[in-house]
Amino acid sequence: MSMIRDNILRLKDNISLICKRLGRNSDEITLLAVTKYVSVEEVKEALDAGIVDVGENKVQEGCVKYKAPEISVFEITKHMIGHLQTNKVKLALEAFDIIQSVDSFRIAQEIEKNLAKLNKKTRILVQVNTSGEEQKFGIPESDAILLIEKISNLKNIEIQGLMTMAPWTDNKDIVRDCFKRLNNLKREVSRKFCDTSSVQMKFLSMGMSHDYEIALEEGSNMVRIGQAIFS
Repeated sequence: MSMIRDNILRLKDNISLICKRLGRNSDEITLLAVTKYVSVEEVKEALDAGIVDVGENKVQEGCVKYKAPEISVFEITKHMIGHLQTNKVKLALEAFDIIQSVDSFRIAQEIEKNLAKLNKKTRILVQVNTSGEEQKFGIPESDAILLIEKISNLKNIEIQGLMTMAPWTDNKDIVRDCFKRLNNLKREVSRKFCDTSSVQMKFLSMGMSHDYEIALEEGSNMVRIGQAIFS
């Protein structure tokens, strides 16, 4: 059995144990394999082991990897999880099923413009900077509701949830606070947009290899795991 398969089985078991402790259903948790710096062969191993959601930080890498013959035969959902530049939007829409990193109306407008040309719709998550760190991408928490309201008027985009990244710190209270803030925001969005068909808070994407347990405790239903799968 491969190391990658072992890692995935271990992760799934751990997620199940955490969910059991929390009284949650582990079947509702999406395990997204982050394939950054990972070869096509390693991605295929993860897919062979049952992974159906994959994510890339860079558009070009996603295009190359996910269009490879070994990968394209799998039925998978491809997520763009890195910062998206306007000049890469068209390529991203061709390569990915969900864009998790929408953090400005400018990028949403560019997505909408390209979707109209392609005659298609897409799903996005709004990336929120809950840590307040200047070096992190994401709309400030205080501006998120207004951004969602503006994007909700674009006809080809469906907002399916929120995404955040916690700071790299050993202080679990700081990490927990970031995740708690996003969950609170999700509840507020769900209340405010309950009658808006283009806003569906299906996903709370938070938690990575080093902090996914805290994220699950704070309501995450999509964890983005790279290192704990591939190394």
